[in-house]
Amino acid sequence: MSDEVSARKDSILQFFVQAANKHNFSLDITLNVKGSLISGTLVSAKEYLDELSESFEGGNEVAQKVSNELSKASEEAESGSSLPEVSFIHMKHTKVFIGDSKSTPSTGKILWRGKLSEVDGFFLGKITDSSE
Repeated sequence: MSDEVSARKDSILQFFVQAANKHNFSLDITLNVKGSLISGTLVSAKEYLDELSESFEGGNEVAQKVSNELSKASEEAESGSSLPEVSFIHMKHTKVFIGDSKSTPSTGKILWRGKLSEVDGFFLGKITDSSE
């Protein structure tokens, strides 16, 4: 990875992601990404891929193949978790806030994946809708 891309990543946020990937650590966090707030629970790449895989189980043949491939990716993420370099952050129970509007989506168990190099800032804790 180039030094330029690495310099765009927040080292503290990168540390949290590495802790999640290596030690199954989770953390409520809110990210600022291009003017939007992404709020949820930081999880490991393995947990993200496992939950994503589960969402395709019980579907048609194509959905089953997708689920199987995601399961394989989860196993690879777990075995490769000793690698120090991370490029993506994974979250569950995610809500996206843009301006003063309600979150998008407003309901459901939402998984989110984003590039660490695209995160402009963060704070610890989750934002809840005023209706909650």
